[in-house]
Amino acid sequence: MSANTQQATDAAASAEDVADLRARVEELEEELSAVESAGGDAPKKMTIVATKGTFDMAYPPLILASTAAAFGWDVVVFHTFWGLDILHEEKSENLKLSAVGNPNVSMPNAVAALPFMDSVATKLMERRIDEQGTATIGELVELSLDTGVELQACQMTMELMDYDEDAFYDDVTTGVGAATALEHMADADIQLLV
Repeated sequence: MSANTQQATDAAASAEDVADLRARVEELEEELSAVESAGGDAPKKMTIVATKGTFDMAYPPLILASTAAAFGWDVVVFHTFWGLDILHEEKSENLKLSAVGNPNVSMPNAVAALPFMDSVATKLMERRIDEQGTATIGELVELSLDTGVELQACQMTMELMDYDEDAFYDDVTTGVGAATALEHMADADIQLLV
């Protein structure tokens, strides 16, 4: 076989490869377009699991949830163990900021461990929140509910802590089991553990 014949054969094979590649790219672009059209209008879904019930840890799930809801997202916050105190009307008004081991509290742990220091740290933070005009925990719970966030109370934790359904803010979804929470988590675009 001559060099010219080999070059012509290679060029034809290369042209076929390019044509096949272009056809495949067009096919993939059509599939992508179809997928985007089918799911483009569906809101994003976010699930947050709130496990901590301290003053400072009540804010992150509520701020993230209400912000995502403002964007039109489908948001569920599943509260379990100490995180359930965030939804408990009475207890949420008395959450404390722990001074021990908190890197933002500038005092030695030996001082922070004194019995009254959590109350002092909490009062200082509450004063700062008031001065800055930041929403309270109760206000953020109400805002979250008003913007369509589903705030869920774990059934097992309710039983463990002997909490009555009437103790929670109005419109909190009570008696939610882990299986129900997992269903939403499995479908969520974003899952957070706070």
